[in-house]
Amino acid sequence: MKILPGVLGRAYGEFLKPKTIVLGGDVRLTSETLKLALAKGLQDAGVDVLDIGMSGTEEIYFATFHLGVDGGIEVTASHNPMDYNGMKLVREGARPISGDTGLRDVQRLAEANDFPPVDEPNAVAISKSICVTLTLITCSVISTSKTSRRSSW
Repeated sequence: MKILPGVLGRAYGEFLKPKTIVLGGDVRLTSETLKLALAKGLQDAGVDVLDIGMSGTEEIYFATFHLGVDGGIEVTASHNPMDYNGMKLVREGARPISGDTGLRDVQRLAEANDFPPVDEPNAVAISKSICVTLTLITCSVISTSKTSRRSSW
């Protein structure tokens, strides 16, 4: 059974009840479209979505933990061919969600697709900004290095 990304976002939100999650996606052509649908489903579940843009799975893990949010979703098919796509789900503390730790529950909710009506559509934030990435950088620990410039001509 195929599950639409918006329904999966709603199921994730209804199951985990997160306040805020991070959302990212890889370079696949379908990633941005899937992220938008996921964000809408999450939003319908009352979740604030912090879209960190194009990212790898490791950046979702890092941002989830470092920002102290309640979870994260990376749109990716990992090492699979470019015409595939999927999602990796994590909960607070950047802990992966597997079949034994909630993935099957999210799947059941998504397959049932029986959610309460949305009280206030678009009532939560979807933030998309490079400022999110900049908060992950500790500038004081970056040192300048002296480099010599040599002309090779």
